Amino acid sequence: MNVNVRPDHERIVITGVGLTSPLGDTLADFRRNLLEGVSGVSTIQTRFMGRVLAGVCRFDERRYQKAKDRRRGTRAGAVGIYCAREALAAAGLDLEQIDRSRVGVYVGVTEHGTVETENEIAAIREFDYDTKCWSHHHNPRTVANNPAGEITINMGLTGPHYTIGAACAAGNAGIIQAAQMLRIGEVDLALGGGVSESIHSFGIFASFASENALATHEDPARASRPFDLARNGIVVSEGGCLYVLERLSDAKARGARIICEIMGHAMNSDAGDPVVPSPERLAQCMNLALKRAGMTASDVDVVSTHATGTELGDIQEATALRAVFGAAEGVYVNNTKSFIGHAMGGAGALELAGNLGSFDDRYVHATINVDELDPRCALPNLVLNEPRKATRVDTVLNNSFGMLGINSALVVRRFDG
Repeated sequence: MNVNVRPDHERIVITGVGLTSPLGDTLADFRRNLLEGVSGVSTIQTRFMGRVLAGVCRFDERRYQKAKDRRRGTRAGAVGIYCAREALAAAGLDLEQIDRSRVGVYVGVTEHGTVETENEIAAIREFDYDTKCWSHHHNPRTVANNPAGEITINMGLTGPHYTIGAACAAGNAGIIQAAQMLRIGEVDLALGGGVSESIHSFGIFASFASENALATHEDPARASRPFDLARNGIVVSEGGCLYVLERLSDAKARGARIICEIMGHAMNSDAGDPVVPSPERLAQCMNLALKRAGMTASDVDVVSTHATGTELGDIQEATALRAVFGAAEGVYVNNTKSFIGHAMGGAGALELAGNLGSFDDRYVHATINVDELDPRCALPNLVLNEPRKATRVDTVLNNSFGMLGINSALVVRRFDG
């Protein structure tokens, strides 16, 4: 390994994690359920679609919001506020003791506003489509910066905020943007990651169903099955994860507990099919992230895959992984969507969080629900159905890809001073 040596003020570290997921609302609960092989997929009733499979979060929306604020806000905003508050607490930071004008909020989203618009149309149908019944809250609910903006209002943060629309690469993109803003000195503290309220939109389910890409299974716990020969599509989930990012020099100065260091990252575009990823571009993205980290494929201990449970998507990513890691030994590969489904804008951030515990316990959580591995997805050290104990886990590469050919790869490393 030839890790680039940078001064402390240019090194970016993660000091706090806040999340809500179908497997729990704390990092500890999320990690425990991943290691125990628990599925977070259940069923919900959805407008026009009936019963559908979904990953549902059950966090306390009133923990950090008043009833009035929750009524006029959005589910994505509520997810973001919960995650942001939890991340700040986990980082040992007190809102009353920090300069709120120097805190930036960067939240990745796949889409936003669909849920609110569907609800308003359903409401005015009951009044013969009289638009006087349309909510005056609709515009602030549906503007693209809403989830990040709701966080700043709730926490009184006056630094920059915006959302990053990066399809299902958005969770990684939010973290990457936060790191970049710290490096250029725009902020001194950043909240970055991604959120999703997708399960509350019937259109999300309907669109995947029309593409023959919506998972079905008589047992919800076994529905999300990336890499399995019998997989039949995506399980849509909600959730989110936000991280507290700081410059290493600042984290050291306040005596923070450092979870990991961001070593390298990359984003690129397929410039091809809107929904089928390009193995060549995926491989280029991973290789560029490793190059920027000053690492080679052999330096990676765990690759967290994006694989969603769609046939072509899984195969194309596996092809790219073989191109990058085929000659590397001891690189474990796993998948978190098999447990919680696809959390869209929150997926990449949640999937990274699910693997951070490996730095402490050296277990690599499994990919569950693989009864018969699709031979086109065969990979060395693909961890299936049971967690594996590794000799070391120092470095994780987190893949996150999205529609319209947007790709991201993020490399994090155990902090060793």
